[in-house]
Amino acid sequence: MYLLLAAHPDGAAMQRVSPTGKATTDPRVVARAELPGVVRELESQRPRWVWHRAQDCYPELLRSGVKLERCHDLALCGAILAHSSFTAHTDYAKNAEKLTQDDDSTPPRALQPPPPPADQGALFDDFTPASKSPGLAELRDQFAAQQHAIAQVPDDDQRKQRLQLLLAAESACAIVAVEMQHSGVPWREEVHEQILADVLGPRPPLGHRPRALEMLCNELREILTSPSLNPDSPQDLMRALHRNGIEVKSTRQWELQESKHPAIQPLLAYKKLSRLHTANGWAWLDAWVQDGRFHPEYVVGGVVSGRWASRGGGALQIPKNIRAAVRADPGHKLIVADASQLEPRVLVALAQDTKMAEAARDKDLYAGIAAQGFGGDRSKAKVALLGAIYGATTGESGRLMPQLARTYPRAVGFVEQAAREGEAGRTVTTRLGRSSPPPSHGWLRSQQSTTAEEQRRADNLARSRGRFTRNFVVQGSAAEWASCWLAELRRRLRALDAEGLPSGELVFFLHDEVMVHAPDEAVDACIQAIEESANAAKELMFGRIPVEFPVSVAVVDSYDKAK
Repeated sequence: MYLLLAAHPDGAAMQRVSPTGKATTDPRVVARAELPGVVRELESQRPRWVWHRAQDCYPELLRSGVKLERCHDLALCGAILAHSSFTAHTDYAKNAEKLTQDDDSTPPRALQPPPPPADQGALFDDFTPASKSPGLAELRDQFAAQQHAIAQVPDDDQRKQRLQLLLAAESACAIVAVEMQHSGVPWREEVHEQILADVLGPRPPLGHRPRALEMLCNELREILTSPSLNPDSPQDLMRALHRNGIEVKSTRQWELQESKHPAIQPLLAYKKLSRLHTANGWAWLDAWVQDGRFHPEYVVGGVVSGRWASRGGGALQIPKNIRAAVRADPGHKLIVADASQLEPRVLVALAQDTKMAEAARDKDLYAGIAAQGFGGDRSKAKVALLGAIYGATTGESGRLMPQLARTYPRAVGFVEQAAREGEAGRTVTTRLGRSSPPPSHGWLRSQQSTTAEEQRRADNLARSRGRFTRNFVVQGSAAEWASCWLAELRRRLRALDAEGLPSGELVFFLHDEVMVHAPDEAVDACIQAIEESANAAKELMFGRIPVEFPVSVAVVDSYDKAK
């Protein structure tokens, strides 16, 4: 059963539709106060809720204690269907392409998510007003168009089945993301404040530098004989460096480290502490941590490869020096699990490279590759394989590539073919059907070179696009595996709850890592769910192939102890 759910001036509007998007009941408007009860009652029938995007309406339901099992997120699914090579022949994709050609606006991602909120407080706003969200009629039309596009995908090579899996996993992740934002990451504010005090000194008045930064600033002013130097101003800093004979083109760390001038070490120390102060200092703590929980807003599919992003708060960039503030509640543990060497193993599965699969069986993949072709030198095996995935063809990686190609022609051939497609201006597609964006008009014009200089530039741009596409197909497929893992783990944790057994709560996700906050008595069951979900994700994507996707699990009291 599919149920449309849209915002309405009087609360919410809902309507039952068929799998093809045809209305099977009249629209129903539910008053805001009655919505949680009505949705809870309907949820017992296990519908698939169809909405513009989860962030529009699910947060309010969660605040009312209502959790949903599944959904179809039109914005996320529309973005995939509009650009996938699996649906390129459909009216849905052709209409999206026509809209792009008719004007210079952003390429359509059918029912696009809104831009990031203007202020952080918007993350905790109530139900999105109807004026900001599509109505039932638009949702119904969009759902029908998407279902029709899926129906037009050929069944050969299981493309339709794979695409349906991608849309289901992406939609499940939309629910997971809102639930994790609602729950929040357990965060000890007093621990965070102590970390800041130990490193930066006491909390300064608003608009002033912390003591440690002020001391380093004064030291730099003295060394560089610049009494009014503001190290936070790149222009001011560059002028001071040049006056002292430090001829750098930027203030990036790697370039500064090439100089032996006595100002370099205090400058690097200043930049490091300044990053902590600006990215995760007291202002960040005030804005993002409430009642002992860090509540970021995740953006599912926020990266072109399908990886997640976040809006504000830096949820996907929690630095190591403050991870000690992420602490389990009393009587609970943090279960931190990450997929070991995910992208290389995904490449093995994509390329169906039997020999590399044997190298990974029951052991570290790089060690297995080293034993087969690099004289046991794990570091060389790692450099060679990552070079193949990321297109690092110079330096040590370039020297090692021929050996890797001789030993594993299928795996290397797979990424090389993806690179050639990109260099030729074509797109590549992940295992489940997410396609890379086409080249820009500027890129296409650059390839129409007439002079030797233009040809060199065109060749460089082509190689750059080749590096992008060779990585896209691997990173994007790895993101799909992670989405399946996350969705399956949520399902298993919900099943434990439904059976009345102790269970944990998903509170954090980072590319190939999940964090579950669980009561002590639920730890073993959660670990089992994590490991079984990883194996299920592999089988969902690739079937029963002889490639392992192991996960390493750490049970800790604080995040900094996980690695």
